Amino acid sequence: MASNTVNVVRYSALFSGVLYGWYHNRTVQREFKEQELQHAVHKREHLVEQAKAEWTRRQSAGKDSSESPRLVTDPEDPRFDLEKLFAKWEKDAA
Repeated sequence: MASNTVNVVRYSALFSGVLYGWYHNRTVQREFKEQELQHAVHKREHLVEQAKAEWTRRQSAGKDSSESPRLVTDPEDPRFDLEKLFAKWEKDAA
C-alpha cells in the first residue's frame, strides 16, 4: 500500500497538471482569437483596397468613353435607352 506522502505527491502533481493544462488552453485560445481578429481586419482592409481600385477603374472608364457619361440600365428609369444598351453590349463583346 502506498504511503500518505506518495499519495499527496501524486495528487498534487495531478492537480498541478490539470491547472497548467487549463491555463495553457486559455493562453492558446486567446492567441488564436487575436490572430483570427488580425486576419479579419487584414481581409477587410484588403477588400476595401480592392473596392477602391475597382471604383477608380470604373470611374476612369466612364470618363474615357465617348458615349454619354452614364449608361442607364434600369428599364424603369425615364432616361433608359435600349439601343444604347445593345450598342454597349456589342462593343463589349467585340
